[in-house]
Amino acid sequence: MEILNGNNITEFILIGFPTRSELQNILFAAFLIIYLLTVIENVVIIITVKCNVRLHKPMYYLLSSLSFLEIWYVTVTIPNLLNIFLTQNNRISFLACMTQLYIFISLACTECVLLAVMAIDRCIAICFPLRYPVIMNDTFCLQLAIGTWALGFSTALIKAILIFRLRFCGPNVINHFFCDISPVLNLACTDMSFTELMDFILAMIIIMIPLVMIIISYIYILWAVIRMPNNHGRQKAFSTCASHLTVVIIFYTTTLFIYARPKKATPHNSNKLVAILYSVLTPLLNPIIYCLRNEEVKQAIRKSFVHCMA
Repeated sequence: MEILNGNNITEFILIGFPTRSELQNILFAAFLIIYLLTVIENVVIIITVKCNVRLHKPMYYLLSSLSFLEIWYVTVTIPNLLNIFLTQNNRISFLACMTQLYIFISLACTECVLLAVMAIDRCIAICFPLRYPVIMNDTFCLQLAIGTWALGFSTALIKAILIFRLRFCGPNVINHFFCDISPVLNLACTDMSFTELMDFILAMIIIMIPLVMIIISYIYILWAVIRMPNNHGRQKAFSTCASHLTVVIIFYTTTLFIYARPKKATPHNSNKLVAILYSVLTPLLNPIIYCLRNEEVKQAIRKSFVHCMA
């Protein structure tokens, strides 16, 4: 183990998924396919929204922002994991580990806020349809998107600085397939009570406040839908919200399990399996969920495909 200034280690060893070589090849192929599919799916959604005038609405601008986020979400973790499978080199420098940790946390925080903004957008569209074009104009929508990313990255910066200031004397083995908060904190050799407390408080703020906003938004949506005079209006409202609500449930059930803890999580293999759900499978499933549940997106993709094949 290399030592920096006699105290801090200069690299970490990611355990990843230690298995037989045959299974390693299968995992490599599986993660490679998942990564390529995730990137392709989200790129298709971004291009579809950009090229179809009917989708030039705040709802789909925010969906494009989510797709753009999901591309980076998988890119910050899976390529390095593929490299470990391919070369068996599971070492990562201290600086690279901290960079990966910061970017991943930033994207996770941004997604929390972005899902809340998307819920508020649906709430305004369904509860105040006549005022919706005035409230959610292009300028305000752009400001929301920029503010969402700024808030996510600034919150993660505080968390990353607190972790970066810790001392890591050894061991340097991380029982995970990427540098996440809890696995890294488990290796610190200094007092972490303040860092753990601040990490927990920030996690609760960035997770729970958007979650409460989502819950309140859907309470208003449900009340407005119940009061609608016809079944067609109710069905259309439920259709536009069902995809977003599904994504929210999948994302928050896993992130709450991992990050909403007052103390660092013990490095069990089950944590890696949960991490796969929110860091790998969720970005893969999100575009599928939106395409299956949203008729406008399905029709736009179908028309784009027919136009390309013509």
